[in-house]
Amino acid sequence: MAIDGVSGRTSYLGSSILNIKSQLDSLTEQLASGKKSTTYAGLGVDSGTATNLRAQIFAIAANTNTGTVINTRLNVANLSLQGISDAGSQVKGAAAGATLTLDSAGKTAGQKTAMASFTQVISLLNTSVGGRYMFSGRATDTPATQPADVILNGTGTQAGLNQIIDERGQADGTSSLGRLVITSPTPTSVTIGEDVAGSPFGFKLSAITSTLTGSTVTGPAPPAAPPGAPSEMSVALGATNPNNGDKVRFTFSLPDGTSETIELTATTTTPPPAGSFLIGADSTATATNLNAALNTAVGTLANTALVAASAVTASDNFFSSSPPQRVDGPPFNTATQLVNGTSANTVSWYTGEDGADPARGTAVAGVDQAISVQYGARANEYAFVAQLKSIAVYAAVTTDASNPNANGQLTALNSRIVDNLAVHPGTQSIQDIQADFAGAQAAIGTAKDRQTQTGAIAQSMLDSIEGINDNEVATKIMALQTSLQASYQTTASLYQLSLLKFLPSP
Repeated sequence: MAIDGVSGRTSYLGSSILNIKSQLDSLTEQLASGKKSTTYAGLGVDSGTATNLRAQIFAIAANTNTGTVINTRLNVANLSLQGISDAGSQVKGAAAGATLTLDSAGKTAGQKTAMASFTQVISLLNTSVGGRYMFSGRATDTPATQPADVILNGTGTQAGLNQIIDERGQADGTSSLGRLVITSPTPTSVTIGEDVAGSPFGFKLSAITSTLTGSTVTGPAPPAAPPGAPSEMSVALGATNPNNGDKVRFTFSLPDGTSETIELTATTTTPPPAGSFLIGADSTATATNLNAALNTAVGTLANTALVAASAVTASDNFFSSSPPQRVDGPPFNTATQLVNGTSANTVSWYTGEDGADPARGTAVAGVDQAISVQYGARANEYAFVAQLKSIAVYAAVTTDASNPNANGQLTALNSRIVDNLAVHPGTQSIQDIQADFAGAQAAIGTAKDRQTQTGAIAQSMLDSIEGINDNEVATKIMALQTSLQASYQTTASLYQLSLLKFLPSP
């Protein structure tokens, strides 16, 4: 009979050992990696759920990262906004409390503060975060504005704000009568009129009232003839002299939308005090004195309040328009209209993207599956322009200390800067933009909190599918190691068996 070898009889033990070894290797790998399997196929029916959970976790991580980046940009932008707001408050305070003492360059201490603040605001509007300009709209790779020096002084053939202010001053007649003409069409009357119809420059007639005894007033309105003639208003004394203390008031509109009133009082005091005119021997002499007093008063007003109003308006034309507007000249002192500056002759201060849509919408980012935040900004938004044009004009205006009306010019300018830098209800302010950014940051924070919770739940579910119980695996490994050791010992013993061990000794 045939006798099988031991290896043949024990082959089933070898297969068992290999199976145990395979299980032990698999469990050891699980213990090292913390995962049930290195492939989705090894997860069986849970592989689809695991794939979806991992995709969800990846999307949450991407949104969280986006939120972190946007939040960083907003933090930097908010610092810029606060700096711009502080600069406006500082200049407003300087204009309200500044002395009228001029330095050798014709600037007050408040104006020097404005110069430093203007440079700072321009720098803040050109803030860049990671190569992205925050106040350029969609033109994220382009600075928002020209440099401060170029804006004020121009470059090459391009006029800056200083030149625009000078040309506007000439057109507004700030060194004469503010583009008004004063005449006496009859011996007992005084007429004041605009030099040309339809011009945007100089004083505009608003109202005339009189308590002068026996007087009559007309206008303001164009005369009956010729058609299209400039507006006039007049006072006629008639045959009766006014009484001491009687008054006549002339009210004018200025280019910046403000108004001024000249009040002249009839007096018998010689010489007549400021703001008065001497009652003459008859109404003809009195009208002559009224004409002279009105010329003096209008000339003073043109050289004080109109100087400030003209400069403010020039700054408004320069900063608020796209393209900037300037006087159609030369000559400038007889100009009758504004024209759009060109890229060849006028600095365009704003260099970012200029669209008609809301500025916030120029930068949009998804921070959650169904939530997007808007955080764009343009330096030519109303709130920024309101700050820039007021700070810039205050810094730009130069006053001649030898001018007897210097204090009047500065006082008029200071009052306008204080008013223009105040927050006016119904208009956009820096605080409004800060509120928009705060809303975006709040949305990011809420999304992040929700993502943290959702991500933790998804990760826990994924861990329950892909992960292992270390204690359970360790126990299985110990059991397999014991079984494998026993199998090795049994197999070794069997391989040591031979027929000789079962034959009787001779």
